[in-house]
Amino acid sequence: MAQSLTPHRTTLSSSLLTHPRPTPRATTFIVRSKYREIFMPALSSTMTEGKIVSWIKSEGDKLSKGDSVVVVESDKADMEVETFYDGYLAKIVVEEGGVAPVGSSIAILAESEAEIVAAAATATAAISSSTGPTSAPVQEVRIESVTNSSPPATAVAETVVSRHEASEGGKRVVATPYAKKLGKELGVDLRGIVGSGPDWRIVAKDVETAAVVSVKTPVAANVAAPAVVVAERNVGGVELGSSVAFTTMQNAVSRNMVESLSVPTFRVGYTITTDALDALYKKIKSKGVTMTALLAKATALALVKHPVVNSSCRDGKSFTYSSINIAVAVAIDGGLLTPVLQDADKVDIYSLSRKWKELVDKARNKQLQPHEYNSGTFTLSNLGTFGVDRFDAILPPGTGAIMAVGASQPTVVAGKDGRIGLKKQMQVNVTADHRVIYGADLAAFLQTLAQIIDDPKDLTF
Repeated sequence: MAQSLTPHRTTLSSSLLTHPRPTPRATTFIVRSKYREIFMPALSSTMTEGKIVSWIKSEGDKLSKGDSVVVVESDKADMEVETFYDGYLAKIVVEEGGVAPVGSSIAILAESEAEIVAAAATATAAISSSTGPTSAPVQEVRIESVTNSSPPATAVAETVVSRHEASEGGKRVVATPYAKKLGKELGVDLRGIVGSGPDWRIVAKDVETAAVVSVKTPVAANVAAPAVVVAERNVGGVELGSSVAFTTMQNAVSRNMVESLSVPTFRVGYTITTDALDALYKKIKSKGVTMTALLAKATALALVKHPVVNSSCRDGKSFTYSSINIAVAVAIDGGLLTPVLQDADKVDIYSLSRKWKELVDKARNKQLQPHEYNSGTFTLSNLGTFGVDRFDAILPPGTGAIMAVGASQPTVVAGKDGRIGLKKQMQVNVTADHRVIYGADLAAFLQTLAQIIDDPKDLTF
């Protein structure tokens, strides 16, 4: 389901100021336009900024309530965003590829077609001079005309608009944050660019155009043409190579990993025999059951008996979740997502497998809805499919534990009777928040999990 835009409305008033004078008579119209600012929505609880992937509507298009207007890339997915109001898309403030903080203006919505030009001019002037989305005042566009007292002749109109030059005589460069960032990456001097944005503000496409022109234009001096991927300068005698800016998702992952460092964690490992689980999987695999669903189901059933492991710590308080939602890490191009199998302890294994396949497809197409990736209470990370035998996982913020699952491998073991035999075993390591979960809690949980996997008959009920 698409998210909805919540525009900020700026009211309209208009007045006609007539100054009685001898002919010719000057008349000044002061027009205050009705418009709404469309803000960057928060598409997840961790989202601080969003990237415009594409505009579904163009400037001048008529919009109806519920229409999808723009595709926004959050820290987790690409989502179509709807409008709450009818109107006309007067001005796109943040172009495709641009990044804007949550709550900042990304477009202007006019209430009527006749107000598109005035709304775009007044609103963009207000946005450029304001410090926040709620502080934009009503701006004025003055139109002065000169008429004679004699029979009307053709009026000559002049529109007076405040103009900010992007660059003039070494003055301050007026550009969007993304354009400035792109300029540094491409090695483009913004002082030589005339912007095409509101009030001649330099936008990203201006920088990209300048970069292409500079590549095609011969340069007298021995200066290398700028490239999209920027070569870093030598620091401390070591060549750094090239650098690429983080995507929105990579920024989110980075913030979460840094936040995790503030949590006092500990790790407990366990060896689990998987012969019975492997036999069950081979038996029901043809019915669409996945090994991920089996592991999630086994984990959920173990958490039912050890609810303390299905908990977290916030603001000096511990919370035990009433639902058991298993988040499973999935590697996608350029990042990592954790789709959630909700109520995994209650859903049958066949429905759970179908749901998992659906979530993986949506994750790889960046179509997950917020409740499908931010509602996990316990996390699984499985690198066993890559042949990794053991590893440690970093605890995601907001959860109490994460389990790292290694590959199931044939292992020579001694039985209780002292006989040597061959069994398939896997290593699991659980990282937990020591503020709410203790070593004995994890040990008991892992013992129960090993018993369920060793005798997996309950997994198919």
